[in-house]
Amino acid sequence: MESGSRENFTRMGTLGVEEEFFVVDGAGRPTSGTDELVYESEPPDLLDGRLDHELFKFIIETQTPLIEDPTRAGEQVRAVREALVAHATDHGYGIAAAGLHPAAEWRHLEHAEKPRYRAQLDRIQYPQHRNTTAGLHVHVGVDDADKAVWIANEMRWYVPVMLALSANSPYWNRYDTGLQSARAKIFEGLPNTGMPTAFDSYAAFDRFERRMLKTGSINDRGELWFDVRPHSGHGTVEIRAPDAQSDVDVVLAFVEYAHALVTDLAARYEDGEHIPDLRREVLDENKWRAIRHGHEADLVSREGDGVVPLGELVDRECDRLGIDGIRELFDRESGAAQQRREREAGGLDAVCESIRL
Repeated sequence: MESGSRENFTRMGTLGVEEEFFVVDGAGRPTSGTDELVYESEPPDLLDGRLDHELFKFIIETQTPLIEDPTRAGEQVRAVREALVAHATDHGYGIAAAGLHPAAEWRHLEHAEKPRYRAQLDRIQYPQHRNTTAGLHVHVGVDDADKAVWIANEMRWYVPVMLALSANSPYWNRYDTGLQSARAKIFEGLPNTGMPTAFDSYAAFDRFERRMLKTGSINDRGELWFDVRPHSGHGTVEIRAPDAQSDVDVVLAFVEYAHALVTDLAARYEDGEHIPDLRREVLDENKWRAIRHGHEADLVSREGDGVVPLGELVDRECDRLGIDGIRELFDRESGAAQQRREREAGGLDAVCESIRL
């Protein structure tokens, strides 16, 4: 696949939301349903061309239509979810969502046969064979390629905030990992993932993208799986940090925050603001704290001179950006905590039921 183009960065503030879900059976356990749901049946009109699957046959992905009016994001995300659940129900399946399915055992699950994924399995081997992860990806349109790269650079500091708030994957192969987002750590086992380095300009990013294609390091630009990236095909900044969520209100809190952040950073770029860079190692430390502690994380401050509790950061961000969703999200029980509570009370069956849509 060809690399993208700076010409694709034309519109500011549009939205697109991609969600990854699990196809489950009547007992809430992972089952290979994507062949039937994606290839062997006609999806609802809203999902036509916006329904795909991931590496495993129990992971399915949806995409919203282009959302030109951010106030309609909730309407669009809910409609896509409702269409997916109805489609799955019509074929005898259920839909669940979390960063990892607590009952998924990768050795016993089928991989997709799509050539793209077969090529990845052959090239990457073990880290990809076990990749049962599911995430939430938010695209925000940016009207200038260099601006998009600058925004993506600055967004790196906010990635751990989003990840900590979204932490929803404590279980891996039925085992309590002691982490709040085991998904993030498992996904980092793949190449070209995690916290990217900063790029000086779109030209620098474009050279990197083309070099990776030319050297066979990736087969297409979509295999640059960083936590945040300029998407040179869609003309967006794509935020890929959060765990997948069963609760649509949690998803919409992240959509609100991502849109507000990108809009704010775009204005700061246009004002010529210079923001001192942080070492990638500090950003990685914050990501680790988010993975390990979730809502209880204390993150290294933007200035790098101390630590700040996640709740304090959330309050600052909401006041600064004029939003409320992530404050409400922080004040409620985290997904990881809920899953652990459900397991203690009702075992694995209760956890599986709790993440169904």
